[in-house]
Amino acid sequence: MINRISLLLTLSILAITTLQAQNAKQVRQMAYADSLRLVEIFKDIHRNPELGFMETRTSGIVAKELKALGYETITGIGKTGVVGILKNGDGPVVMYRADMDCNPVKEITGLSYASTKTMKKEDGVEVPVMHACGHDAHITWMLGIAKIMVTLKNEWKGTLVLVAQPAEELLLGAQAMVNDSMYERGVPVPDYLFGMHTFPIPVGYVYNAGGDRLAGSDQLDVTFYGIGGHGAHPENAIDPIIMGCNAVIQYQTIISRNIAAQDAAVLTVGAFQAGSVNNVIPPSAILKLNLRWFNERTRNILLDGIKRINEGIAIANNLPKDLYPTIRMKGMVYPLSNNTDMVNKINAALTAVIDPEKLIKDTPPEMVSEDFHHLVIHNKKAIYDYMWIGIANIEVAAKAKAEGKKYPFFNHNGNYLVDLSAIPLGTVIGANALLEMFRK
Repeated sequence: MINRISLLLTLSILAITTLQAQNAKQVRQMAYADSLRLVEIFKDIHRNPELGFMETRTSGIVAKELKALGYETITGIGKTGVVGILKNGDGPVVMYRADMDCNPVKEITGLSYASTKTMKKEDGVEVPVMHACGHDAHITWMLGIAKIMVTLKNEWKGTLVLVAQPAEELLLGAQAMVNDSMYERGVPVPDYLFGMHTFPIPVGYVYNAGGDRLAGSDQLDVTFYGIGGHGAHPENAIDPIIMGCNAVIQYQTIISRNIAAQDAAVLTVGAFQAGSVNNVIPPSAILKLNLRWFNERTRNILLDGIKRINEGIAIANNLPKDLYPTIRMKGMVYPLSNNTDMVNKINAALTAVIDPEKLIKDTPPEMVSEDFHHLVIHNKKAIYDYMWIGIANIEVAAKAKAEGKKYPFFNHNGNYLVDLSAIPLGTVIGANALLEMFRK
């Protein structure tokens, strides 16, 4: 009896493995056959980047493509978000998310399809913009996957939900979609959530591990108020620029003196905005802060420390209470922690489409942050997997490594460059992972 059960299990595993291999071959053939179209979509989106909550052109492309493929399409969720729904019988609900927004960064890649666009941020400041984080690839992958999943409808059962999300860079888009009654408007609540992000490692490599992967984050603006005056008579003014400078330095003591050395935390001042001319002391100065943390205790130490330093500087400058610094909380996300069972299930399937030695399962958590998981973290079921996909040209990455560099370029820099060979391969990886999540 035991031998019979063992034989049946072995046959079942062989059947599943054979099916995985067959599907992987089909997916690869379809993705590469579609690569010319996908590359043109990618170039178009790259050439026309849009900032968070302003992705009207990009969301229009997504909606048009999904409707043409037969997806039930809902637009305008969280302002510019788009959801495509494909119901295909009884089975799990699997959600795939791709973000749409770009960065306020000037492109210096020299590509023939490089962005030369500028946009006005919400504060009215006009800035150069580019896809310096690969969201153009994310959307392209999703559109390639959408077509494959329709073509292979006989190979899976369940409901596929594709989400084109706005404003990831602001850490606001996912929650904005949920707050805009996404699930009440007909979007099925997922059993599983899956997503992929470009990373400056060689094409063909994938990082996918369980547990804590990305830090929690807060974005906040601190405004120091003073008394403006003539640059020749600082004694008649109270200079908010000096207060801001003191704060920038003192904030770092929170990291070095209030947080245990073995606890990870980052406090970055990304912008210091004050004044407009040489000889006028302005009445205010704004510091734009970014925090990274992995637990609530560390987060509270950071926020309490910032408030304490602000008030101490105000007291030291003899400010009245009505001129004490103010804090404006903006985007916030919790740490991202992949479900280990889901990771293992997907990783087992990915060995059919990439070199198993290039599937890295033991990378340490990153201090960068994401709002991807905020699509589900308040649901009863919050099972998700978020992986990194290599997009750097293999030769360029090898040269950088030989020169002692960790990566050939970094996210959010003007030289961020997605190699075109990553477009069909990312599509293969994503479609194969989704097919695996529909298997029992």
